[in-house]
Amino acid sequence: MDLTRDSASPLRVRVVSDGRAGIQNQALGLAEAVQRLRPADIEICRIGWRSAFDKWPSALKQPWMRDPAADPVLPSDGAPWPDIWIATGRASLPLSVRAVSAGPGRPFVVQTQDPRWRTDRFDLVVAPEHDGLSGPNVVSILGSPHRITPARIAEAVAAFADRLDPLPHPRVAVLIGGRSASHDLPPDHAAQLADQIAEALAAVGGSVMVTLSRRTPPEAEAIIRQRLETLPGWVWDGQGDNPYFAFLGAADHVLVTEDSANMAAEAASTGRPVHLLPMVARKPQPKFDRLRQSLITRGLARPFDGTFDGPAATTPLAETDRAARELLRRYDAWRA
Repeated sequence: MDLTRDSASPLRVRVVSDGRAGIQNQALGLAEAVQRLRPADIEICRIGWRSAFDKWPSALKQPWMRDPAADPVLPSDGAPWPDIWIATGRASLPLSVRAVSAGPGRPFVVQTQDPRWRTDRFDLVVAPEHDGLSGPNVVSILGSPHRITPARIAEAVAAFADRLDPLPHPRVAVLIGGRSASHDLPPDHAAQLADQIAEALAAVGGSVMVTLSRRTPPEAEAIIRQRLETLPGWVWDGQGDNPYFAFLGAADHVLVTEDSANMAAEAASTGRPVHLLPMVARKPQPKFDRLRQSLITRGLARPFDGTFDGPAATTPLAETDRAARELLRRYDAWRA
């Protein structure tokens, strides 16, 4: 730790990930939550490994194996470390462990997600509670850290006002995931979901606001677009600025496929009614089952039953802020 640091200066926070939005936003969301609590400068670093070494076990990777295009996340000789290092994802693990063992002046190292490594190798692990991780330096939260805040979604809604303001209520945000290790979205299931959404909207009027994932299979995407583009609303075509935050802010209801812990937690953070859309399971999925049940038990979401009945709002989920408060508490104790 750097005991000579000026305590009045902004914290220097380094965010480390492979740069994929769903991964990076976990570390960045936590860093931004820290910044809301205490002045901080955030540096985003994207890292990767040469293809020959990418699949190697994390414990065997060395800094020289990094992709030359990766950001220089480790300081050069004499350069200072950041105060806090927040990393997410498998690609970051070898560098996080190196940061922990760097000696005097090293950063306080935080890893989000289950690192699948000894948790005591890090100063703090912020893990989804459905991962079932425990330990003295583990903070469990419902879902994953994210960047959704009331201010950010209000700003996004204002930025897209020309497209959103004319849409009739109730406005239904539809967040579609896709194929993963645990779930799939085959064409027949995509058609069933699209028809169910269209029928439910026809019963109440209103409009849809649809985003699809890079993981959405092309056949499923084509079907969903074909069947939902005829409804009042906006099916984003992937061109231009992403209206995802704006859709969350403008929605009266949010439909989200159950394959993404990130999207479920983000939707639950808005306070809007959240409806979970079923996917096709590719294998047993106890972690997703636990997350789904936790959201339902706490009244933050419910299975989509083909209607928009039920409570008009819920208490927004604020787990990222809670994790940031705990991070700073532990960081202060570590520096003392």
